[in-house]
Amino acid sequence: MNRLTIYTLFSLFLFTNCNENAAEKSLFSASKSPNTAQNIILLIGDGMGISQITAGMYASDSILNLERFKSIGLQKTDAANHLVTDSAAGATAFATGKKTNNGVVGMDAQLKSAKNIIEYVKEKGLAAGLVATSQIAHATPAAFFAHHPKRAKMENIAAQLLTTDVDLLIGGGQNHFEARKDNRNISKELAQKGYQVNSFMTKSLDKIEPNYKDNFLYFTAASLPLSVEQGRDYLPLATSFSIDFLKKHNSNGFFLMVESSQIDWGGHNNNSDYIIQEMLDFDKVIGRALDFAEADGNTLVIVTSDHETGGYSINYGSSRKKFKTGFTTDYHTAQMVPVFAYGPNEESFMGIYDNTDIFKKMMETFGIEK
Repeated sequence: MNRLTIYTLFSLFLFTNCNENAAEKSLFSASKSPNTAQNIILLIGDGMGISQITAGMYASDSILNLERFKSIGLQKTDAANHLVTDSAAGATAFATGKKTNNGVVGMDAQLKSAKNIIEYVKEKGLAAGLVATSQIAHATPAAFFAHHPKRAKMENIAAQLLTTDVDLLIGGGQNHFEARKDNRNISKELAQKGYQVNSFMTKSLDKIEPNYKDNFLYFTAASLPLSVEQGRDYLPLATSFSIDFLKKHNSNGFFLMVESSQIDWGGHNNNSDYIIQEMLDFDKVIGRALDFAEADGNTLVIVTSDHETGGYSINYGSSRKKFKTGFTTDYHTAQMVPVFAYGPNEESFMGIYDNTDIFKKMMETFGIEK
């Protein structure tokens, strides 16, 4: 074999290996890119289990937006001190990745403050928003901004918004900010901090033209917002409003949590019609989020629940839109609940896992290391 032949073979070997290495790097980059997102929208149907979804599906005149998802999993909902969780412990698991005791928001089982996903995304330079059909200081939204051992202390929890940075807040409970035992006006203090503070008493949400530079707070009720049956219709609008606001407020990206709080209340009341109306309203929210994510291409949408409420069942003898239903309890149950995901890293939400893993999967999707 002459030198020219050896040189040719050696060059071919190097060329082939370089191309293989380049291909490996290219494949690595390609697999990495779809797993990160600029935005995450977490939609929580409080109290929503499989039966609640089923009832909404069979009661609807059209296919639910939930049926658009392909990546579906199940999460275990237990709290640190009880197999049956409450909303405080369930939401804290999502927000912080920590198990905690029932009744505790934003702290671990030893009552130490646990850093939440909003605190992480703010450090990364992203925006954050919270929307609910309960009070802003209620257990689920509170777990994403507050650290308190007692969820019932909503006036104390509301005051913690002064020491955190949530770019957008929409929900009820204005009294916890302005009609307080300590005579403080937290709304005024937030306005002094730079928030645009608005209320249902002065202007409806669809009539507001926000300043996209400053943070935004809107109260939908003095105390508890109405149910859908009573005429509440702001949640789909608030979802679209929030997405638009956060996009214009901060071009780097955002985290948005939207809670349909009253599916849970329908379960506590053992009221099937209440559950169905709230479920159908929540599905409109899901549609708004999915439409945005499909157009955007860089947004992960997650739909799940903190727990099931009522031990709700649709029994023999039911027909479409005319159900014979039953309940085993007026409290929560330990049933696993579904998780639906669409967008970057959606496949990681398939399978069975713990509720704390939702936090970990969101952090991974944002590319945030703890």
